[in-house]
Amino acid sequence: MPAVIEVRNLGLSYDDYVVMRGLNFSVRKGDIFIVMGGSGCGKSTLLKSLIGLKEPAKGEVLYGGRDFWKQDEAEQQKIMRSFGVLYQGGALWSSLTLGENVALPLELYSKLNPEQIREVARLKLALVGLAGYADFYPSELSGGMRKRAGLARAIALDPEIIFFDEPSAGLDPPSARMLDDLIIQLRDTLGATIVVVTHELASIFAVGNNSVFLDSEAKTMVAAGNPRDLLNNSKDPRVIEFLTRGERQGVAR
Repeated sequence: MPAVIEVRNLGLSYDDYVVMRGLNFSVRKGDIFIVMGGSGCGKSTLLKSLIGLKEPAKGEVLYGGRDFWKQDEAEQQKIMRSFGVLYQGGALWSSLTLGENVALPLELYSKLNPEQIREVARLKLALVGLAGYADFYPSELSGGMRKRAGLARAIALDPEIIFFDEPSAGLDPPSARMLDDLIIQLRDTLGATIVVVTHELASIFAVGNNSVFLDSEAKTMVAAGNPRDLLNNSKDPRVIEFLTRGERQGVAR
């Protein structure tokens, strides 16, 4: 499959502090691509560069062969409208109902009338298992339901690429499994490409078919490929240690 995202010789830093350097990988159309590694390795910083929130120190992030960071602001905004992003906390507006939260991007970026927007918002909520919850407020939901509501908003504009920032963080195992199943379902039903930033083994093995492994000490990527292939074939002790935590708890799922 063709590459949807290409990262070439990417370097990430905060002023003089180097976070990552020499990142090279591709995300193919239809991938569920995992960005993995231990705490503090730069996963979230990489995500910010991919979605247009932090300019890299060097290198390229290409969408459709075009370097995002060399486009003018109007073109960057156009590319970003092909993204959906589920932030770690869900990032819902607490003063708005779920329906109103999902409707926001539709009101800003679509030409639908108000009734059509309400209908699409209800449809997106139904897709994530929240049919009938359009009039509920975020405070009335569990953590897992808030994550799913955030996902409904992320897919409101039928994005080509959906980014997830630690989607299982703070969830109990049943809710995390439900979200993993939903990620696979959205890839299959919407034809979207998925990028997931996570350190959770269960999710990595449940959903990922491609990945990059970041190492905080080396300050670069030390492995790439299908997580199960890395588990079975990697000779790098850092990769083996990361992927065999908890007696390979994620593989059983």
